[in-house]
Amino acid sequence: MTDLAISREKIDRIDRQLVKLFAERMAVSEEIAAYKRSRSLPVYDPVREEEKIEATRKLAEHEKDRDDTEALFREIMRISKKRQDALLGNECPVLNYRDCILYRNFDQGEVLEILSVFMQNENRISDTDAPDRIDRAASLLLEMAGKYGFYGNLWHDYLTFLLVNHENTFSKDCEIRGKRDGSINEAALWDFRIFRSLFRFDIAKLDRTSGSRIFSVMKDFRPVDMKGKVYNSRIRDRIVELGKKLSASRDEGEFLDEMTSFYKDYGVGKLGLHKAFRIVHKDGCTAEIEPITRVAHITLDDLVGYETAKRKLIENTEAFVSGKKANNCLLFGDAGTGKSSSIKAIMNQYYERGLRIIEVYKHQFHDLNEIIAQVKNRNYKFIIFMDDLSFEEFEIEYKYLKAVIEGGLEKKPDNILIYATSNRRNLIRERSSDKLELMDSDDLHSSDTVQEKLSLVYRFGVRIYFGKPGKKEFQKIVSVLADRYGVELPEDELLLKANQWELSHGGMTGRTAQQFIDYLLGTITE
Repeated sequence: MTDLAISREKIDRIDRQLVKLFAERMAVSEEIAAYKRSRSLPVYDPVREEEKIEATRKLAEHEKDRDDTEALFREIMRISKKRQDALLGNECPVLNYRDCILYRNFDQGEVLEILSVFMQNENRISDTDAPDRIDRAASLLLEMAGKYGFYGNLWHDYLTFLLVNHENTFSKDCEIRGKRDGSINEAALWDFRIFRSLFRFDIAKLDRTSGSRIFSVMKDFRPVDMKGKVYNSRIRDRIVELGKKLSASRDEGEFLDEMTSFYKDYGVGKLGLHKAFRIVHKDGCTAEIEPITRVAHITLDDLVGYETAKRKLIENTEAFVSGKKANNCLLFGDAGTGKSSSIKAIMNQYYERGLRIIEVYKHQFHDLNEIIAQVKNRNYKFIIFMDDLSFEEFEIEYKYLKAVIEGGLEKKPDNILIYATSNRRNLIRERSSDKLELMDSDDLHSSDTVQEKLSLVYRFGVRIYFGKPGKKEFQKIVSVLADRYGVELPEDELLLKANQWELSHGGMTGRTAQQFIDYLLGTITE
């Protein structure tokens, strides 16, 4: 017999022993499942599992075998937990969400609060007020489907919605960066064990109380209109897909992996799931940021021309989102040349890399310190966007803005920049007397006045000029836009009409060209 044949025979003998031992181990696992069922204990005990893993590592005689030994026993434990889950089946109780450590106090938790009562004790379904309460939950789930465009299993969509929007120590630590090491994972595993039990509940059981089949329908809901009012379809679909993965997760560890993957790709809460924000005061209270749910999906390729200006803007923004040093940025020049559109395009281009935009108006400058304090410790990059920024002589808000940009005594946060657009090169109205340094009876140091007026614009380290295009550039913009929108006119006729249009509509600018194309699209008959 060859040496290889002898070795293979040894392997076969060992495998037969392993199969027998594995069967014995699974039989004991089933005994444990019966014990847990009788005492309503969870399948997963993270402390026990980690203790067991560490003990098995120490059993390995050689250091080189310890990692492989750990991997082997983790897989055995996964199979064991799956077997116990299957044996417990629907008899495994729905756990009380109020026992969660991290995921508590949900902003839209009314459905969870109502239904969890009946899930934990199905005898409560016969309560006198049960039909009204269950119908209330059904109504809220259907409203949610209409608002966010959810489909499929609405109960799973709802639970996933709660998880992806809940800002806590764990979720905020994982946003943009992904899974982190630390004891906080144990608390997250505890909570996810509870939520996994909620995912496993069959909401069709509630139909016998509601007197309809509405909950059965909501297990595979198909809306009339797939467009939600809050999320774009990409984010909505990602939440629905995450719900499917969470419901199919084999244990709390896999549940955690799916959640951390989502937090890494999209973030958490309103900052994670939205691109742009505005400042609001709700009920006269402190300032907070509110998502802008409808944003223009402009890309830099949509802006014809201005290649040098776009390159400078991209270079500064790329450095910023990459964690390198970057400057506040001022886009100035003629009206209608694409300054604001460039900022919107940057927002869309860098959203998936963690960039968010907060739009601020002049009268809100006094809220800036408060807003900065709310976002400076998050893992996103924020651009505070000030559109059409300029100041008259009597307006003194620019003095406050200077202090905010520099940060005062407190170090300026590394994750915040200010981008502004303006038709004025230096933002503040200037007189010819300022340039000529002409004395007047009220100003003893006119050069100081000039420096004071220029001190704000000097705080923008990158200043990018957007000028009106010449005739050839304007005609190129018109031709590109006409081709993009499917305007079929002979080129000579198209350009002649464009030249006539710009004479009475603000001159040769990108905005004028777009307005001209919109006019043609609205008037040309099929």
